[in-house]
Amino acid sequence: MNISIRHSAVIAIAFTAAVAQAETMDRPVGIKIGERLTLKPYLALSATYDSNVTCSKDREDDVIWTVNPGFTLDYLAESWYLNLAGNYSYNGYMRGGHANQNSYHNYGESILFGWDSAPKNERGWSLMLNQSFILMNSIDDITLSDGSSYGRDTKEFRFGAALEHRFTEQIHANVNGGYYWLDYDNSNQRNSLYGWSRWTVGGEIGYAASKWLDLLVSANYQGYKQDNTSNRYYGSQGYGNWLSDSSESWSLMAGFGSFATERITYRLLAGWSHFEYGGSGHSTDGMTYSASGNWRIGETWNMMVLATSQYQPSEREYGSSQRTDSLSWGIAKSLVRGKMNATFDICYRREGHEYSTLGSSQDYNLDILTFRIGLNYTLNRYLALFCRGEYRHSFDDGDSRSSSYDYDRFRASLGFRLTY
Repeated sequence: MNISIRHSAVIAIAFTAAVAQAETMDRPVGIKIGERLTLKPYLALSATYDSNVTCSKDREDDVIWTVNPGFTLDYLAESWYLNLAGNYSYNGYMRGGHANQNSYHNYGESILFGWDSAPKNERGWSLMLNQSFILMNSIDDITLSDGSSYGRDTKEFRFGAALEHRFTEQIHANVNGGYYWLDYDNSNQRNSLYGWSRWTVGGEIGYAASKWLDLLVSANYQGYKQDNTSNRYYGSQGYGNWLSDSSESWSLMAGFGSFATERITYRLLAGWSHFEYGGSGHSTDGMTYSASGNWRIGETWNMMVLATSQYQPSEREYGSSQRTDSLSWGIAKSLVRGKMNATFDICYRREGHEYSTLGSSQDYNLDILTFRIGLNYTLNRYLALFCRGEYRHSFDDGDSRSSSYDYDRFRASLGFRLTY
């Protein structure tokens, strides 16, 4: 029973949408347009206390008022489906702007498209496309599902595609590709952060040994381009080298997935990655992994887990590469006959220094640990109340510039959400 395409994309979306933010847990009926199209608009109003708005040791606190309209649009046909989502929010500070904030606005959109030429697990083709864009104000980036956060306004774009063919009930294969772009706002900042882009192409082949076990082998190539490094000169005393803004990586992984039981789906891959950074002649090799799982414990319980690792250009230091490992675990519980939903999740992210052209001053590692809890109570079809708490601890094992990433942050939010 193969879930190599659909499972990976859907579980990532489900984890972010259904676990990370409690106020998204309500189930509005929506506006039916014909038999297949459903529009679900909403408007949320909330107040948030933030103990460390600037994400620094200075611990400047504030109360933020947020207005957040948005919508989802679902179309379900016989052989394909389409999900569109969009949102906007305006953040108003009680004490005015802060050093790390250059924008009071958030907005984003996402598109998910899936198509199957045959019923599930029968011979045929499957196609999945997903795309998203987000402009994230720094006061809200604590909610990113992988735990990354530098307290800076951020733009992020993602696109992914996978085309799969099932040759028999046991044998299936796919080709896939994607593009990712990350950009930081460095206006009036003492230390710049370095965004980067990545494109990838790869393939996967699987053999369904049984209803409960799918053996998988995958390989891919990734190309990276880092901001602010093209034609940059590094070295000292009049000698050195030109550092390219381009890097590349190869990886080969194997593992298994599918259904452990009727209620548990999973996917686990591990293998070897090779990363060459910036044309510097330095390369890194090591084991990397990708795992996801969903356990529908009962009619009112749901648990999810995501884990990934990769080598990439550093976002904190110029002329450096890093290894990123992240692990997220979350659980959701429906209470009071489905009127109340409770969520709790933990995310751990480690950014390990691998290589620097500028010496040991950049040789430090960063750990980010985030806890989140939320409650959502649906009064009726149109109105829901929500509250959530978030705690984040960022700590490093170095000195000098790295000390700016060593801090704590707590946020508590209370609000209501109108849906139709």
